[in-house]
Amino acid sequence: MKKQFSHGFLKNKPAADLKAIPKSIWVLGFVSMLTDISSDMVHSLLPMYLVSTMGASVLTVGLIEGVAESTALMLKVFSGGLSDFLGRRKILAVVGYGLSAITKPIFPTATSIQMILGARFIDRIGKGIRDAPRDALIVDITPVELRGSAFGLRQALDSVGAFLGPSIAVMLMLVWANDFKKVFWVATLPALLAVTLMLLFVTETHKDRSDTPFNLFNINVLKQLGPNYWSIISIGIMLGLARYSDAFLVLRAYQSGIPMSLVPLIMVVMNVVYASVSYPIGKLSDQVEHGQLIMWGVFTLLLANIVLACGKDAEYVLLGVSLWGLHMGISQGLLASMIANVAPNHLRGTAYGVFNFCLGISMLASNAIAGLLWDHLGAEYTFYVGALICTFCWVLLILEIIKVPLPLISPNNRHD
Repeated sequence: MKKQFSHGFLKNKPAADLKAIPKSIWVLGFVSMLTDISSDMVHSLLPMYLVSTMGASVLTVGLIEGVAESTALMLKVFSGGLSDFLGRRKILAVVGYGLSAITKPIFPTATSIQMILGARFIDRIGKGIRDAPRDALIVDITPVELRGSAFGLRQALDSVGAFLGPSIAVMLMLVWANDFKKVFWVATLPALLAVTLMLLFVTETHKDRSDTPFNLFNINVLKQLGPNYWSIISIGIMLGLARYSDAFLVLRAYQSGIPMSLVPLIMVVMNVVYASVSYPIGKLSDQVEHGQLIMWGVFTLLLANIVLACGKDAEYVLLGVSLWGLHMGISQGLLASMIANVAPNHLRGTAYGVFNFCLGISMLASNAIAGLLWDHLGAEYTFYVGALICTFCWVLLILEIIKVPLPLISPNNRHD
């Protein structure tokens, strides 16, 4: 890894042209955008709704978010492996987007915290079913030299949706005098449109069924993923422990005194930054060594946690969530692209699935711990602990205790 940090930073690869990215990648990007508009209209308001209207504690919010998000991540291990076994990605993605869409009417009709937990749980089951096959589908239909750009483009459009969703929520909250339920009803529309686009306009390349048995926890299957893959997993786990659910950012903003109807704007700020850097970073990852970028990703999350811990006024919250968005823009597409480079062709879906399963375990733990710290010690301790974990990860990367695999830029070494 010293070599990649000291020299050889540029790969001297030509920059990708947006026009060269396949049409189905663009459609997948717009599907993600519409789904995020729907989801973030709900999620940017839900923590406040639970605390202010339904009387939930922050620990309860953390557990709801932790269970929901970790369920989504852990299910990806099964959907990814199943897509390898079937040789079909699209059908699983359609089912996943469909499940998320049909849960949206539950939020405005829920009469208890348990109903909201159930809706979040089913919604995240849908996400868990769709994401790993979708990421593997991107790899299947994208030329090798454009993978980073394709992941960056999809992530950028996804982030645009995450920007538009809270923006629409703010506008409707102002128009409807903080009527949460009306906003939740409107959120059903973009989710249904996303499923329609996925069904009609995404073309899947034909793949033969995998000869690998559908047994994801077979030690021989896991060994085939290789040491470079497990190095990426270790980075993802540590980031998952330090990066809490967006619900904690919303509650930190609510705590800062920002009016309730305007609190979703902090998600807008975060996602503007996230969307702005996702494609450029994805494009850059096709041209530079990954070790440099992942270290910047860890460092920006460290700064975000420190800012959110040290100041609870509105300006500190806005700076903290901006840094959080910068971290997401650097890290999310990059980790996906790194896995594409090291995973064997016949195990790509499994590779993404196992990766997300491990992230799910770390996210469940981190959200539960964050809720406990918030309720018993205060919000600042939640973010101090996140900063401490980032510092530990950053030091391990500098000392090369965690290895960042060199990108497989030789055509003979790539898994095509």
